[in-house]
Amino acid sequence: MSQHPLGLAAADPAGVWAAAIGTAGVFTLLIVLVWQIAATWRARMLAAREEQYKELARKYAELLEDNVELHRRSAEELTTARRSIEAMDRKLMREVE
Repeated sequence: MSQHPLGLAAADPAGVWAAAIGTAGVFTLLIVLVWQIAATWRARMLAAREEQYKELARKYAELLEDNVELHRRSAEELTTARRSIEAMDRKLMREVE
């Protein structure tokens, strides 16, 4: 047993190839795992962003509806005020005549 383990590996070409293929396989597995984890993380981030956009669009729609309702009420109040002023104007014109 005076031979070194390194000397045995160098003497066995099949063992060297097996070790190289095994090492390449492990590194390939690690690369695939990291790639899949990154892809999953990215998909989750995109889904979260999509939900934020949907929430923002829903809030915008609500604000738009509120704005339209306020505009409608303002127009009604303006019409009522205009009629009231016209009525007062006619009454004052009759009193002047």
